Amino acid sequence: MQVVTLSRVSKGFGPVAVLKDVSFGVREGERLGLVGANGVGKSTLLRLIAGQLAPDGGEIAFPRPADTGYLPQETRFRPGQSVAELVREAQGRVTEVGRRLEAAEAALGAATAADAPGLLDAYGELAEQFERLGGYDLAHRTDAVFSGLGIAHLDREREVGSLSGGEKARVALAGVLLRAPDLLLLDEPTNHLDFRALAWLEDELAGRRATFVVVSHDRQFLNRTATALVEIDEHLRDARVYPGGYDAFLAAKARERAQWEEAYAREQAEMRLLREAIRGPARRVGHPNRAPRDNDKFARTFFGENAQRAVARNVRAAEEKLRRLEAEPILRPPEPLRLRADFDPAALAGRTPLVATGLTRRYGGRAVLDGVDLDLRPHSRVVITGANGAGKSTLLRILARRERPDAGAVAVAPTVVTGYLDQEGEDVDPDETVFEAYRRGLTGEPDALRAGLIGYGFFRGADVGKRAAELSVGQRRKLQLARLVASRANLLLLDEPTNHLDFATLEGFEAALAEFPGPVLAVSHDRRFIARFAGEVWELAAGRLAPLAGSG
Repeated sequence: MQVVTLSRVSKGFGPVAVLKDVSFGVREGERLGLVGANGVGKSTLLRLIAGQLAPDGGEIAFPRPADTGYLPQETRFRPGQSVAELVREAQGRVTEVGRRLEAAEAALGAATAADAPGLLDAYGELAEQFERLGGYDLAHRTDAVFSGLGIAHLDREREVGSLSGGEKARVALAGVLLRAPDLLLLDEPTNHLDFRALAWLEDELAGRRATFVVVSHDRQFLNRTATALVEIDEHLRDARVYPGGYDAFLAAKARERAQWEEAYAREQAEMRLLREAIRGPARRVGHPNRAPRDNDKFARTFFGENAQRAVARNVRAAEEKLRRLEAEPILRPPEPLRLRADFDPAALAGRTPLVATGLTRRYGGRAVLDGVDLDLRPHSRVVITGANGAGKSTLLRILARRERPDAGAVAVAPTVVTGYLDQEGEDVDPDETVFEAYRRGLTGEPDALRAGLIGYGFFRGADVGKRAAELSVGQRRKLQLARLVASRANLLLLDEPTNHLDFATLEGFEAALAEFPGPVLAVSHDRRFIARFAGEVWELAAGRLAPLAGSG
């Protein structure tokens, strides 16, 4: 049974069309992942389904009344609200069904024989609903959710406003889960969750057969929980449904890419044949310098003129078809990403590209780095994990020589060219155009550099003149990535490289990284990236860097 149906839903903000003719349905027990490039309207779509926004066009219909639980990325709490109050309010629906169940039980006890069958049916429906909502073990379920999300230690009487950002996000998620709604709408619920809490949430959502629509960039989460993915197209702003989890989606996109390449190749071949058909008759027909025989003048003139007319018709038809193809050509598929390092492994033989010793960095009285040592060898592949605020980005900035440590030193081999991908895009000047920001520090002719930028497939020709300030967060990330690829670095320092990238770009970047011959140090919490990276995993905690337990 359908829980909600979207029919040709459109939404814009001012002159910007965010969503166009989006249509899909959510059936009971179905678990949909909303995916697409940053800025395509995924969060807007959740707000539309939640009733917080009204569509400009189309319809969002609930065939029967449904309770909806919505978790935005940024949750606001009532001033002075305690954790316990939030839980009680979240469970208000369960409590109300419990009161109705008690009333039905009392009515059944006092019912006449004639009224009993109807009251018994009503009691049975309420009992089934109460059980489905977890009402019979409410206290146990509350403890289990708090434990699973790693917030069991919190004092339930504490004000939510006094919690850290990560604790607030987990408490908000707990509240939505404890509400046990008919439809869950979750916007990046895996943010602020450690690996253990992520695994618990995946089991919780998959095991309860909850009906939900979720926005997530976590590929493993989508693989383990989603029954289908809904992709919002970056350019058309419509939606397409792909059955299965992330791996099924990835296979479908690979088939689409192959079909795109085949269609492009066929069209290019057809256009070449049409151009040849247009040019050819001018060389072959007419022969003005070859005189006809006297006894064949009439026949040759007659047939020649007819042939010329037929050729002219064919040429006009070819010209018209070529004009139509050139007016709306199939776009050339972007070339696969390549990290073309200016790197000779022999140049680093017998030496270490980067050595950090005794790195210490304090902010106020807190040491985020406390005597950190790190060696990157010619073929090192290291991922650093750790809690938010542990100092991972600070470490990378120091290694990239963008920040000075309070103590310690970083030594870099003279042949090293460092490519640094920072988390916030600090190298992108908002007042520069996309092309100006891209070419800064690069050598080469402007036309060749512009062609190279467009060739990555990140930007179209009309985009390179935009100011960087006009770009979405995802587009700024692609600009950073384009600069990294073009830098021809031979040592890479990557701070959360999977953030803000659409899945197509992300898969291409990971494939390019797998072929990169030099050392790589990445900060990441992305489980799929870490598994695919196939390197050492280290954890930064309490200012110290050590191998992550169980990662080897």
